[in-house]
Amino acid sequence: MAHRRQLTRLKAPYLKRILLDPARVEDWEKYPWNLPLFRGHEFELEFTTPITIIVGENGTGKSTLLEAIGALAGYDEAGGGKGYRPVDHSGAVDKSGAALANTFRGHWLPKVTAGWFFRAESFYSVARYLDQAALEDPFRPPPPDFLSWSHGEGFIRFFEERCRRQGIYILDEPESALSPSRQIELLKMLRRMDQSGTAQVIMATHSPLLMACPGARLFRISRFGLDAMDFSDTDHFRMMRDFCTDPQAFMEEALREDDA
Repeated sequence: MAHRRQLTRLKAPYLKRILLDPARVEDWEKYPWNLPLFRGHEFELEFTTPITIIVGENGTGKSTLLEAIGALAGYDEAGGGKGYRPVDHSGAVDKSGAALANTFRGHWLPKVTAGWFFRAESFYSVARYLDQAALEDPFRPPPPDFLSWSHGEGFIRFFEERCRRQGIYILDEPESALSPSRQIELLKMLRRMDQSGTAQVIMATHSPLLMACPGARLFRISRFGLDAMDFSDTDHFRMMRDFCTDPQAFMEEALREDDA
C-alpha cells in the first residue's frame, strides 16, 4: 500500500507536552482530578521520544489519561481514527477522559492529529465498521476483512495496514489482544515506526515485553504521581523475573493466604 502524502517534514514527537490548567478544574474532589496523578493540583508530561510508555496498576488513571490525549487529538472515546464513530456508545463509554482533556493544554510542533486511538475492547466494532465501509464504497479496493482472522492476527494485520502513515498513535493495553509471540510482532512494528521518524506512539501497557521497547521513554503512575523510570525497575518486570527464576517458589509465596 502506498504511503499517504507527508503532513510535515518535522520528526516525531509532534505532541511535545501536555499540562493541566488548574483554572479550568471546577471540582478537585471529583474523578479524575482527585487521582494521585494530579496531587498538588498540577500535572505536566513532556514527550521527548517518538515512543512513550505509561505503566501502573489498575485504577491509577492510565486509560483516562490516554483518553484525554486522544480527545486532544480529536479522537472518539471508544477509539478509532479522526471522525470515526463505529457504534453508538453514548451510554456505555466513560466520558471522564474527554472531561479531563477540557482541563488540559497541549503543545504541538506541528499539530499532527492524523493517526489512530486503539482500544482492545472496541477493536471488533472498529474493524467491522472499516470492513463494511469498504464494501459500501465501489471506488475503494476490496475490504481488508480484519474479522476473518483471529483477534490477535486481525489486530496485527490492522496495525500493519494503518500505522504506515504519518501520525500520532495511542494504544491502550494492546497486549490484551496479543499472545507473547504477537507482542514481539508489535515490537517490530514499533521499532519501524520509531526509526521512520514519522510516527508518535503513546502506549499504556501491563506487558513487560512491550515495556522493554528499545528507545522508548517509560513513565510509571503510582500513588505518588508520575515518574520516569527504566522498565527493569517496574513491579511488572520484577514479578515476571521472580517467576521465571523460580516458578515453584514464586507460586507458593504468591498463593499463600494471609493470616487471619
